[in-house]
Amino acid sequence: MQRRTFKTALGCALTLAALCAPQWAAAQAWPTKQPIKLVAVFPPGGSVDQVARIIAQPLSLALGQSVIVENRGGASGVIGTAAVVQAPADGYTFAVVFDTHGVNPSLNPSMPFDSKKDLVPLVLVGTSPMVLATNVNSEYKTFADVMAAAKAKKNVSFGTIGNGSLGHLAMALLGRNSGAEWTHVPYKGGGPLMSDAVAGHVPLSIGSVFVTKPHIDSGRMRPLAVTSSKRSPDLPNVPTVAENGYPGFEAPAWWAVLASSKVPPEIVKRMNEELNKVLKNPEVAKKLDAQGIDVTGGSSTQASAFIEKQMDVWAKVVKDNNIKVD
Repeated sequence: MQRRTFKTALGCALTLAALCAPQWAAAQAWPTKQPIKLVAVFPPGGSVDQVARIIAQPLSLALGQSVIVENRGGASGVIGTAAVVQAPADGYTFAVVFDTHGVNPSLNPSMPFDSKKDLVPLVLVGTSPMVLATNVNSEYKTFADVMAAAKAKKNVSFGTIGNGSLGHLAMALLGRNSGAEWTHVPYKGGGPLMSDAVAGHVPLSIGSVFVTKPHIDSGRMRPLAVTSSKRSPDLPNVPTVAENGYPGFEAPAWWAVLASSKVPPEIVKRMNEELNKVLKNPEVAKKLDAQGIDVTGGSSTQASAFIEKQMDVWAKVVKDNNIKVD
């Protein structure tokens, strides 16, 4: 009886080993089979595309394998991310995503993947505040002026890069926490938003440092507050929303690299290590800083915790404010 039990256990162990062997062997050989693909989940020219291209070359040198960037835009990053989930889980296809990844699950319940179960964050590349700004000739001289007008129901309106964007949700959260009321004016991207904001056609804009700072530097826009927990190194004289009397308020833009959750853990670990080395490269840090991005880095676990918190925070905002996408 004992001998039969031993044979059965041995057979199970050998079967399990046989099943795991190909995956283990592939992880050990990685990356030698083919070029590694970074799928930038937005079109060329935007911040996601820039982040992917900034890290691609040094990552290629670190891994000794070609790293190429492929743009797969659409549906606020859903189309490109779905392509990564559906790709072979062999460690040759990864996603570079934006903060919309943390918002999409609550705005689009019929997505073709589960953001928490089907993907594993490799690293949080960095964060950046949103900037609430106004035309230099505006009646709003300070953040307090805006809040006073909005609380007095003086028909205050603000523009963002689109319905359901981080800027939209951040203002919805601030309005709910403060009792302020305002009207959202969605634009189709940062270019059209800034054009109208600079011209004074929309009283307020809330956008990334990347799209807003050039107009602040030119003297055409006045920054009123940033949405990060601490002041931005790019705008050190601009107070945070929290400093303006709303402690704990935080709405950072962010960028991350993700993998399919089916990718072998050995590859996830190696990619995290190499990406952290890339992010510590002074030239890479300088280029990311030029995009208004404060480099973060860290472990896969830390990235997961950050992203899941973002999903939970904005899911509540979407529900509380009954926000729908077009």
